[in-house]
Amino acid sequence: QVQLVESGGGLVQPGGSLRVSCATSGFPLSRTAMGWYRQAPGKERELIATIYSGGATNYTNSVFGRFTISRDTIKNTVDLQMTGLKPEDTGTYYCNRRVYEDFTDSWGKGTQVTVAS
Repeated sequence: QVQLVESGGGLVQPGGSLRVSCATSGFPLSRTAMGWYRQAPGKERELIATIYSGGATNYTNSVFGRFTISRDTIKNTVDLQMTGLKPEDTGTYYCNRRVYEDFTDSWGKGTQVTVAS
């Protein structure tokens, strides 16, 4: 069975850094395109970073240069290192397989990130 467990969220001051992690199981991470998503209060969930099966990455403009997505195919984890955090980065952060993002039962619980003074 596929499992996605996000962790590492918390309260951080503007300009600070935080790393969130996604522990995966039940599928070959090395052959799977993975995304990090966030859902801000009152807004739709949005894709913010992707790491493809070959290792290439892609970021949405709002996080480009500040966030880094990476994976460890031995530990089966996908991390998102966040720096220069802004209040608008506040939200619930999720990881998911890109090909399953349209399936409502594919999502984990996410981890909450709050950026505030």
